[in-house]
Amino acid sequence: MRLGGALFLIALGAILKWAVTVHNTHGFNVNTAGVILMIVGAIGLVAELIYMSTRRRTDVVHQGVGGTRTTTYEVPPEPRY
Repeated sequence: MRLGGALFLIALGAILKWAVTVHNTHGFNVNTAGVILMIVGAIGLVAELIYMSTRRRTDVVHQGVGGTRTTTYEVPPEPRY
């Protein structure tokens, strides 16, 4: 689940929880489904933020004058925990 998907589930769950009023549900509670969607969206959001913060990043530097071009990949040092 990506960031947009998690935010969509949270928004959909909030709409089902607080904006929809249903009379006579016959065993299916829309409000409970909204809470479940918000919880799943929040878990997906936290997981995506953790994944994004721990990704390894590289910088690509293009250098050159007069038609020559060299590419340098600069890798940041490993984090010290």
